[in-house]
Amino acid sequence: MNTKEMAKIFKALSHPNRLELYLKIAKAHEASFEAGCDCFVTDIIDSLKIGAPTISHHIKELANAGLISTEKKGKYLICNVNEELVEEVCRMLSLQHKYVK
Repeated sequence: MNTKEMAKIFKALSHPNRLELYLKIAKAHEASFEAGCDCFVTDIIDSLKIGAPTISHHIKELANAGLISTEKKGKYLICNVNEELVEEVCRMLSLQHKYVK
C-alpha cells in the first residue's frame, strides 16, 4: 500500500459522522459475523442522527476508499468491513511507528 492509498483511507475516516458510521458498521459486522447473520444498514441508521441521503453518501465514500463493501439484499443494503484492508493499514501503521523518531 502506498501513501496515496493510505491518505484516501484516512480522508474517508476524517469526517466525524463517517468515522462514527464506520465504527458502527464494524461493530455490527463483528456482531453479525458471530451471530451468523448479515449487517443491515437499516439496523444502525436509527442510532445516528443523520438523514438517509447523508448516510448513503458516507457509505459511498467508505466503499470508494475500500474500507467496506456493500451488497443489496432485496430492498436492504448490507455492509461488510474489508478486514484485509484494515489489517494492512494496521501493519503499515505499526511499521511506520517503529521508524518514527
